[in-house]
Amino acid sequence: MKVTKDELFELIKNKLVKAGLQETSAAHVSDVLVFADHRGIHSHGAVRVEYYAERIAKGGITVNPKYKFEKTGPSSAIYYGDNGPGHEVALYAMEKAIDMARENGVAIVGMKNISHSGALGYFVEKAAEEDMLAISMCQSDPMVVPYGGTEPYFGTNPIAFGCPSNDERIITFDMATTVQAWGKILDARSKNKDIPDTWAVDASGVPTTNSRDVHALLPVAGPKGYGLMMMVDILSGSLLGLPHGIHVSSMYHDMTKGRDLGQLHIVINPGHFTDSSKFKEQISQMLDELKQQPAAKDFGEIYYPGERGKLRAKKYDETGIEITDEIYNYLISDDVHYNKYHGKNRFAE
Repeated sequence: MKVTKDELFELIKNKLVKAGLQETSAAHVSDVLVFADHRGIHSHGAVRVEYYAERIAKGGITVNPKYKFEKTGPSSAIYYGDNGPGHEVALYAMEKAIDMARENGVAIVGMKNISHSGALGYFVEKAAEEDMLAISMCQSDPMVVPYGGTEPYFGTNPIAFGCPSNDERIITFDMATTVQAWGKILDARSKNKDIPDTWAVDASGVPTTNSRDVHALLPVAGPKGYGLMMMVDILSGSLLGLPHGIHVSSMYHDMTKGRDLGQLHIVINPGHFTDSSKFKEQISQMLDELKQQPAAKDFGEIYYPGERGKLRAKKYDETGIEITDEIYNYLISDDVHYNKYHGKNRFAE
């Protein structure tokens, strides 16, 4: 099923309002989810709506949160989320971080007691649109084996980076510290597709191609990904006084309770380190030079991080965004959710 960007936004927003979110909050969450689907990141788009709706309806997300922003220094602050929608908290915290970096050159804003916040690329792009560099990272519940291990300890713990140029191009690098995000496997399941055998292992610790046999995910690049996911967990969890590793709350176990997750934004104003205009000119020069580099066989051309997502968005503007019939039928239905997630394990089983 293909829908326009605006149609998808309205479908998602209406479902979240029906679940109990306020109109403004529902719009903020919908904007992040549509951003993901519009860029072809379907693992973080409409496929997540029913999960959010079930958690909202069962009280696991605060629908009238009392947010609190507390500066702890000239360039540091905490945004207390009161278990509100993580997408909204992360957006508000990024807006605060941008203002602080504009004045002081650097801002580090930690978010405490939030729910899942979606695609991190959305938030770092907000900073890049304001001529700032940004890094965002967040913790998640354990579903990844440590390098050399057999049982999950850390989450997929994603990290994203955004950078402006002197034209409309924005570098958007957004990655899970696993070979693939759990959402990619969720997307494969929704389409009854297999996965590469490098993504995950089964209950015996053996690589699997069956998306429904996944017991744990694998860190990207072995020990390097393992080190990165530990770093993200420390900076977005322990640094904020929040649970770490195997102590991070389950996404599905109890949908009636908040998750107390953490996230961290780092925003840098290039004008406090060099000439901002020259910096952006150099970034544009870098992107131009990369596009001129010879491509290896079967690659066609070289893309900068975020470019393919922008190309997919342009294509979807013409053809519509593809979502599965199952998701579309749910979005247009009168049902809030189908009790699919409460009490399930880390892989919604």
